[in-house]
Amino acid sequence: MDRFNGLEIPESPAEALDPAQLALIVYDMQVGVLRQIEDGERVLANVQRLLDAARSRGIRTIFLRHYFMPTALAGVFQLRQAKLWQRKDAAADTRPLIPHGSPGFQLAEGLDPRPDEAVIDKITMSAFEGTPLDIVLRDCGVRSYLIAGVAMEVGIEPTVRHSADLGYIPIVVRDACGAGNKEAAERSIASMEFTGDAILTDTDEVCAILDNAP
Repeated sequence: MDRFNGLEIPESPAEALDPAQLALIVYDMQVGVLRQIEDGERVLANVQRLLDAARSRGIRTIFLRHYFMPTALAGVFQLRQAKLWQRKDAAADTRPLIPHGSPGFQLAEGLDPRPDEAVIDKITMSAFEGTPLDIVLRDCGVRSYLIAGVAMEVGIEPTVRHSADLGYIPIVVRDACGAGNKEAAERSIASMEFTGDAILTDTDEVCAILDNAP
């Protein structure tokens, strides 16, 4: 651990994974999102391993769920994005892909939040925009967080970059993150490696570190 001016600066996953100052963010592991991921079963299995490890160490855990506003309430960016994603020429021809409360909105089977875990719903890609996530983590003294889920290139990278600007240390668990586009996801990982915005690790390493944590 590097120390300077009264600060501790972690340089490795082991140094950043202090259960007392750590959270687990499970990003958009929803039925309607996961079914778009080619290796969704593998991602789900690794997320469940992380969840078990976090729970065994009392690590604060937050689940995120994404939904789309009704078309009549969607704004300019949302409508523009919907046109691109749904390949429509007119905004009026788009539809909310995952409406709030729909079957696709629900968390995947086996991911059942406990009473001491939170579920935060959002319409943004960064989990820190327009949600209480930042104040929740700060108020608990969280310094670093693990992030796993889907999709790497759509929501996880924006969340990581936003949180780095907020002063967090994101820890991306690569094999517990899925992607809709493999090449785009690889670019996201390469970009995070280049900028140093996040610590990159895998499920085995995280579980091994937490198993040996005080």
